[in-house]
Amino acid sequence: MQKITKPQKALRHHLFFALFAMLMAGLALAGPKEDTKAAYERKDYKLVVKIVNPLAIEGEAWAQNWLAGAYIFGQGVVQDHAEAAKWYRLAAEQGDAAAQNNLAFMYDTGKGVKQDYAEAAKWYQLAAQQGSASAQSNLGVMYANGQGVVQDHAEAAKWYRLAAEQGDAAAQMNLGYQYSKGQGVVQDHVKAYSWYHLSTANGFTGAVKNRDILAKKMTPQQIADAQKLARDCQARQFKGCY
Repeated sequence: MQKITKPQKALRHHLFFALFAMLMAGLALAGPKEDTKAAYERKDYKLVVKIVNPLAIEGEAWAQNWLAGAYIFGQGVVQDHAEAAKWYRLAAEQGDAAAQNNLAFMYDTGKGVKQDYAEAAKWYQLAAQQGSASAQSNLGVMYANGQGVVQDHAEAAKWYRLAAEQGDAAAQMNLGYQYSKGQGVVQDHVKAYSWYHLSTANGFTGAVKNRDILAKKMTPQQIADAQKLARDCQARQFKGCY
């Protein structure tokens, strides 16, 4: 018998590309930021580094984020996770949520720094408090697994829900898992299926298996109810969804 997949963290590459998406969303003004965005979109990574490097040294958090990302992917510079962690830390210490989230990832996985779940949880918490969906989702996983924090399924469900309501597919899958097992919430297969379905529609392939396994335990009416619940939730853009 196939087993339902346990909670998963958000896809690793997604965390870093989320950083760039957040930065690009704020690049409306002409100047270095606009030039950086244009160079990045042209895949002129050496120019990106040329623009952001001196600004990062001067203490510009947005530039530190870009430079850290360049080191993560080896774009315009030699790939160096330790150097990336250094720049993420400088931006994170200025309160930048994206950098806090990505620094947490470094500690979570031991990339560029010694793996430290407690330190990862600290930075995820700071980023999550500023509304970072990826951080909220990953903080939920840490509470579910007791990594860097005391295991607490109700707290995990809280963070999953906050991220799920922002459309985070990993969090939607993990919230579905909580409902399927009755961990931190009252067990409810209809709600579990609904969140799996939303996560699948949102591109998280890991939810497909869980949804299909759960469907074998449900009646056709329950599945229909779950699909309607998912449609209604999606129509509300995930706000106030059970």
